[in-house]
Amino acid sequence: MVHGEALKVSASTYVTFKKCPAQAGARLQGIYGPESRQSFLGILAHRIFSRHLTSGSIPSDDFVQACREEIGGSSLNNKMTDLEMRPSALAGVIEEVRGLYERFTRLPSEGFEGSEHNLEATVAEGVDLMGTVDAVYREDLGGFRLVDWKTGELTDPEDQLLFYALLWLLDSGEMPAYVEAVSVRTGERYRTVPSSADAGRVAAEIAELVDLLRNAWATGADLPRTGGPWCRYCPLLEDCEEGKSVGALLD
Repeated sequence: MVHGEALKVSASTYVTFKKCPAQAGARLQGIYGPESRQSFLGILAHRIFSRHLTSGSIPSDDFVQACREEIGGSSLNNKMTDLEMRPSALAGVIEEVRGLYERFTRLPSEGFEGSEHNLEATVAEGVDLMGTVDAVYREDLGGFRLVDWKTGELTDPEDQLLFYALLWLLDSGEMPAYVEAVSVRTGERYRTVPSSADAGRVAAEIAELVDLLRNAWATGADLPRTGGPWCRYCPLLEDCEEGKSVGALLD
């Protein structure tokens, strides 16, 4: 890898890089797009799912208070301010999360080992990989299953899941038995058995990410830009012709 600025590469950074290197570079430099209601809802739902797994079922009468506690004790409080979310709008979000939670409670929980499991590994000088696995389950036949909850449609979760598999391998010395994404909203499920070849491919793509970003930052060169649905909340959208063209098509 090229020497240069220290980088902390998360699963979302890796996935974003594969879609648009320029957007990933902006995020690594602390430049983010506008907050969205959907992002706020998704984070709150994940906090409620974790609360259920670690502390037990949330009674219906206590649900609103539980949501308010999760908002007040996290970055969601600031996000709500940025969104200028009124009490009536927050009430709508909480009721939508309630519906997701009711679906979530019907999912099997056998073998549950931990929620929001943080992983981090140093892979080169100044390069750390990091990620948070939503839930970890022990499989009956041995090994662990890593699960990522989705609150929207299940699009293409493989890259994110294989990033987690690589991190788990670096952290524990063994590959997870399965990596899985589950849409709580739609019931869709994607599961794959990660291999050493998968881990090697992800590692090579991370090395490419590091080299491309460090070279661009050192020389002032522009990073490649690729248009797609991910442009909608991109921090570079105002000055990106590719993103504006995609936005016009989506609108």
